[in-house]
Amino acid sequence: MPKPPTKPRHTSGPKRPRQPAAGALPTREQLLAALAEQTDIKGKRDLAKVFGIRGDLRKPFKDMLKELEGDGVITRTRKALRRTAALPAVTVLDIPTDADPDNLHAYPAQWNDEEGERPTVKVLAGRDARVVPAPGDRILARIDAGDAEIPAYTAKAMKILDKPRRAHIGIVRMDEDGARLIPVDRKQKEMRIPLGDLLNAADGDLVEVEVKLSGRLMIPRARVTAVIGNPESEGAISLIAIHNLEIPFRFPAAVIREAEEAKEATLKGREDWRDIPLITIDPFDAKDHDDAVYAEPDTDEKNHGGHIVYVAIADVAAYIRPGTALDREAYLRGNSVYFPDRVVPMLPERISNDLCSLKEGVPRAALAVRMVFDAGGHKQSHSFHRVLMRSAAKLSYQQAQTAIDGNPDDKTGPILERILRPLWAAYAAMARARDQRGPLALDLPERKIVLDDKGMVARIHVPERLDAHRLIEEMMIAANVAAAQTLEQRKTNLLYRVHDVPSSEKLMALRDFLGSLDISVKRSDAVRASDFNGILGQARKAGNIEQVSEMVLRSQAQAEYAPDNYGHFGLNLERYAHFTSPIRRYADLIVHRALVRALDLGDDGLSDKEALALAGIAQHISATERRAMLAERETADRLLAQYLSGQIGARFEGRISGVTRSGLFVRLRDTGADGFIPASTLGQDYYRYDEQQQAMIGDRTGEKFALGETVLVRLLEVAPVAGALRFELLSEGTRVNPSSSRRTQKRPPKSYGPKGRKKR
Repeated sequence: MPKPPTKPRHTSGPKRPRQPAAGALPTREQLLAALAEQTDIKGKRDLAKVFGIRGDLRKPFKDMLKELEGDGVITRTRKALRRTAALPAVTVLDIPTDADPDNLHAYPAQWNDEEGERPTVKVLAGRDARVVPAPGDRILARIDAGDAEIPAYTAKAMKILDKPRRAHIGIVRMDEDGARLIPVDRKQKEMRIPLGDLLNAADGDLVEVEVKLSGRLMIPRARVTAVIGNPESEGAISLIAIHNLEIPFRFPAAVIREAEEAKEATLKGREDWRDIPLITIDPFDAKDHDDAVYAEPDTDEKNHGGHIVYVAIADVAAYIRPGTALDREAYLRGNSVYFPDRVVPMLPERISNDLCSLKEGVPRAALAVRMVFDAGGHKQSHSFHRVLMRSAAKLSYQQAQTAIDGNPDDKTGPILERILRPLWAAYAAMARARDQRGPLALDLPERKIVLDDKGMVARIHVPERLDAHRLIEEMMIAANVAAAQTLEQRKTNLLYRVHDVPSSEKLMALRDFLGSLDISVKRSDAVRASDFNGILGQARKAGNIEQVSEMVLRSQAQAEYAPDNYGHFGLNLERYAHFTSPIRRYADLIVHRALVRALDLGDDGLSDKEALALAGIAQHISATERRAMLAERETADRLLAQYLSGQIGARFEGRISGVTRSGLFVRLRDTGADGFIPASTLGQDYYRYDEQQQAMIGDRTGEKFALGETVLVRLLEVAPVAGALRFELLSEGTRVNPSSSRRTQKRPPKSYGPKGRKKR
């Protein structure tokens, strides 16, 4: 009997794999299987058709795809989706240094970027594990691709491997003998680069190299492995610090895509504050504006002479949700890094300079606090609000100050009486309360480097410190305190900004130093910020304020982030949290999310996972903050060294900014550039380091060079790539009794240093 004809198979369009239950999302396994098996699935729409995604399922389906993309399991090229390359069964993985020790994750040590973002691998370590890795380790691991119920990849460590040293970085210099490498690290020596190992690098290029030994004498030579760029032609000296300190500066495609796809927040779920005339006051060249202020007299008869202050901060939490690619990148960076020649932002420009910039006349989402102060500037109450606001004016600090000083322009004139004067009146009251509180009044000048069109130093100046600066600073501090208070009252986990009291050792060193200057200080370890203000007052009268300010600054602990509160010593505050700059600090974003969660202001608040991981987050962002400070300082040193490279032999006035056994550090008065004077070149005497007096003192002559003293120096040597200067000391020191500095010193060596400064 003949078989009935078979029904022709439909071959056009994507095939349907085993389907999820009606009205349910597919599993991760079903999604990945569809992408792997069906080559005709071109994008998100095709995949949605395969699984019949409609209506309310569209958003969770889209979120699932983003999660898979964030995990590195799938990748997107333009609008096409595909599964990334699979990891081999045994793979070398790198665990990030900031990974949670209790929930380790890792990435492939080698990955082809053309295959999309590298996948995230969960590292399993049971109680019976023979190899227990830790954050920062490189491991050889056995990989399991997993199933629908667990992350795409898991790994069990087989062996902990030695991590290769970070590549050497330096500048290529061509000479008559070929090429040489000038290392960025001051401790590394120059190396020759064989011409065949240049990899198309040109003179002045910043390159990564590997070092190889050649010849019978095993002479180190460099081979270029990557050309990073040319700081001279690109006008970006900061490239050196960025690469040397491994600061992320290019946003991954997934991060840019998320930022570009973000939609403006609406009035839904927000209070309408568009009629409150909040204004932004920032540096004249600011590109983003994340805080706005407004103040008015309090009309409550019970608070006669009081003020109401409004502080609105860009609602970054509305755009950067936990677990997204934007969030992961913001966490990785920790903060923005500010260089004279560029900014390495924490968030893409679409977020920082557009959606979260409180532009004049444009509706913008904000998280705001309304604070009530009495006539003496003491806060009586506060409340937080999620709002839609519209900035009434964008002003610079100088513009606002000039208006208050009696010279308003066309922009500040119409708002002088209605907006600016009430702001200044509120600030005057708050300043009185601040002075009563007595925060540390250590006001050291900060120099600003101004570059020309070629990225080279045009001038260095100390910006004038205006009341407009102090007004914004005081209102931001008040908002930060209010955030910490609210979260404590709601018993919500948060990140505090903490600053510990000076250690007993540092206090003892400070007392010894001040004793050598005949400045009295109490002997108790129970010090307050106001005690240091008293010391600074004595120094100001004695005429050695810069010398004492430097030493007081050195006695202070470093501020950091922590989930546990131990107060802020410098500000003399019991509780303090960073709330006012979520565009440039991840800590502030965490505080925003915590407030959203505590006050039930939306569904984008602090997640349970984040709440449990605050200790690790605090440690990581404290480290990225220190990294940023180091990068900014190194870049300034290189720019200033380059600026002074044409002035070899010139004389400069400076102050001794540091004293060590090996010599003196001197900071030039005009530029703020730091240089070194080796102890062996100080003079014909043998100079000993006196820790108590922070000075170098001659054994025979009693000649003394102490911290903070003014000296005249000659510039002898400049290393622009390393940012290093070497000086010759031209000044005479003060005279002390040489025997008084020998009580705790060892005997000098038989020979003195080389002949140095001549007597004048």
